[in-house]
Amino acid sequence: MKQSARTSKQIGAIIRRARRNAGMTQAELGAKIGLRQATISKLERGEPATRLSTLLDALSALGLETIIDERGRVSAQNLEELF
Repeated sequence: MKQSARTSKQIGAIIRRARRNAGMTQAELGAKIGLRQATISKLERGEPATRLSTLLDALSALGLETIIDERGRVSAQNLEELF
């Protein structure tokens, strides 16, 4: 299922959902990619200064990937439906 994210908080929410759907704790995801649980928590909260490599490693461990695409033009109503 494709999901759009335009903010760090939205990306964090997607990662949190994927981790939970995979039945993993933050500590388990962190161990899988060599990071502390606290780092995964920060990533899921969308905190600033998260390293790009951390994001990419987490996505890979969860079987996700990033796709860069032009931002579509959406109406206010359609935008609300995204979130």
